[in-house]
Amino acid sequence: MATSSSALILLLAVSFTAGASATSFSITNQCSFTVWPAARPVGGGRQLNSGETWNLDIPAGTSTATIWGRTGCSFNGNSGRCATGDCNGALACTLSGQPPLTLAEFTLGGEFDSYDISVIDGFNIGMGFSCSTGVALQCRDSRCPDAYQQPNDVKTKTCRGNRSFRIVFCP
Repeated sequence: MATSSSALILLLAVSFTAGASATSFSITNQCSFTVWPAARPVGGGRQLNSGETWNLDIPAGTSTATIWGRTGCSFNGNSGRCATGDCNGALACTLSGQPPLTLAEFTLGGEFDSYDISVIDGFNIGMGFSCSTGVALQCRDSRCPDAYQQPNDVKTKTCRGNRSFRIVFCP
């Protein structure tokens, strides 16, 4: 009896785990300068030279998060400073970045995933943001029509059952 109960619990655990999958983000720097993308609450941050791509998997169970580009950074190990988007001098951000910063915001889960670009806290770098089954958003300057300019704007887009997003700096 104990063996069949253990087998049933193991089967249920595997079934739930198989249904949950990470969401992948392909983050590409098309700028002529180095960008230091940051992701919160998971992902941290890293250096992304011109032409490089960072493939970031957001774990299943993460419901909301933001990704932004930091510019004018200088790091020594895991600490330093950025001219824009700095997160208290940390390479791997656990706090939100300091304005100005162009934000990619997303909510994951359920039948639809939601995503948007926000320049409410200022604009620091051009950004493209899209999902594999939704509308591509482009923000090249602070007057970006695809981005939230103020909290009551309605700029959020959705995509069905998506698990693949793309962010491009300097699209």
